[in-house]
Amino acid sequence: MSAIAGRRNTLPGFGLTMGLTLTWLSVIVLIPLAGLFLKTFELSLDQFWGILSSRRTLNALKISFGLAFAAACVNLVMGTIVVWALVRYRFPGRRLFDAVVDIPFALPTAVAGVALTALFSEKGWLGAPLAALGIKVAFTPIGIFVAMIFIGIPFVVRTVQPVLIDLDPEIEEAATSLGASRWHIITRVILPSLTPALLTGLALAFARAVGEYGSVIFIAGNLPNVSEIAPLLIVIRLSEFRYADATAIAVVMLVVSFLIIFVVNRLQRWAQSRVAAQ
Repeated sequence: MSAIAGRRNTLPGFGLTMGLTLTWLSVIVLIPLAGLFLKTFELSLDQFWGILSSRRTLNALKISFGLAFAAACVNLVMGTIVVWALVRYRFPGRRLFDAVVDIPFALPTAVAGVALTALFSEKGWLGAPLAALGIKVAFTPIGIFVAMIFIGIPFVVRTVQPVLIDLDPEIEEAATSLGASRWHIITRVILPSLTPALLTGLALAFARAVGEYGSVIFIAGNLPNVSEIAPLLIVIRLSEFRYADATAIAVVMLVVSFLIIFVVNRLQRWAQSRVAAQ
């Protein structure tokens, strides 16, 4: 027992680790965010509301949050299918496809934006046939949507993949032997176990898409009230030396993103408690 106690005392105690944690998070996260909120105090309430209620700001926020959520939902569905194929099946090139998933992580966002713009322009490999069908992707909100899907897919795949790997296929086989249909196996056996990871992937993909800048501005067109994202509007306001205006928009993005992620995390905890109770 004394040897065990000695080994435990070798590690830092709760007070030291908690103090380092709070200090580090305060310096890296809390203090910069507090400075962001303090900057908005330079505006009166009427000025603050006037900035947020302007047509350009509302449209930029709607485009950023609306398309980010739509892209996250698409990534949730398609990312789950990709994970299922990579984990449950063995096929030639599987490891190569598994590595391809991580490309949006490593690729500089500007490079991704240029590549997507070239691909979906009216003369691009994919843009030309789509233009023939009357669908224009580059320099439209559709282009923003495509870019957000591109940068968000790894978050869903890499979040769900380890959970599905740990999910024993014998559970599905046992359900099949008991007469369960494929639909019941998916909805009653697989999805409940994957739900916490799916919600986490959804939240991460959404947060990444909302704050994306580099890959989006190249393919968006950046037309005010049409294809202008909120991060770009913040940069524009900074270039105009309207710092309080920029921070007001940034504060709204921060608060809304935090609330959405908070709700998703609460749903994740609820799903985890249900899985543990089963």
